[in-house]
Amino acid sequence: MLNEYSFDDVYIRHAIDKNPDGKDFTMHIHDRCEIYFFISGNVEYLVEGSKYPLAENSLMIMRPAEAHSPKINGGGTYERYAVNFPLDLLKGIDTEMRLMAPFTNRILGKDNMFSAEEFDTKLVHRLFSEMCSDNDDYGKRLTINTHLIALLDLINRAWSEKKKTGQKRQSTAERIVMYVNDHLTEDISVPQLAEHFYLSASQFNRVFRQATGAAPWDYVIKKRLTLAKELLRKGISAQEVAESCGFKDYSVFYRAYTKHFGHPPKHSQMN
Repeated sequence: MLNEYSFDDVYIRHAIDKNPDGKDFTMHIHDRCEIYFFISGNVEYLVEGSKYPLAENSLMIMRPAEAHSPKINGGGTYERYAVNFPLDLLKGIDTEMRLMAPFTNRILGKDNMFSAEEFDTKLVHRLFSEMCSDNDDYGKRLTINTHLIALLDLINRAWSEKKKTGQKRQSTAERIVMYVNDHLTEDISVPQLAEHFYLSASQFNRVFRQATGAAPWDYVIKKRLTLAKELLRKGISAQEVAESCGFKDYSVFYRAYTKHFGHPPKHSQMN
């Protein structure tokens, strides 16, 4: 079952899969923020090399270009709510972007999850339920905008209360993902990356896929394309964007961009 609604750059959904198949859930990267509220299922969430075992009423946040993937670990009904929205959605109201601090002021793949003990789960459930409820178009937009502000305020308060217990030692997978992101637009290859971490190519592929839910090169391409879309929206020419995002051949960039987003690069410059 899927109940969804979208307007402008906001997209909200309530989804229920009674018999989820792990093959249907792959790594994805958005150009918008996401708030994900887990209701039920046997699911582990992968975000940029970090693993988050989900419990009932767990809440996840992801910022633009933060790769994430649900990993289905068994049977049982998989139910969740999610809303995607632009990072600057509330810029006119929150000029200092304070409500967006939990999305922007943290390390990639870190502190993505809030447990049920960290916020008012009944209120969060009600906010999502009302945002997905039947209403006329104007009423639905009004509800989503007002409830999203309340939801972001709750998250910001919970994030501010998180105790900073010091930096934990990074796992190999976390170091690999961070290194790939630091060198995303450079001339890199899987053999070079494997050699850098003293792993064979097959070991590197296995570790990376377990950490992110995607093959290394698929991850790199999707990350580069997401960055490209952001640069195109700033008015930079498609040729310059292709080069700055690590694509040596413009035709390769053009085909990859069109296939991934469903429209050519020029379309992103006009919208």
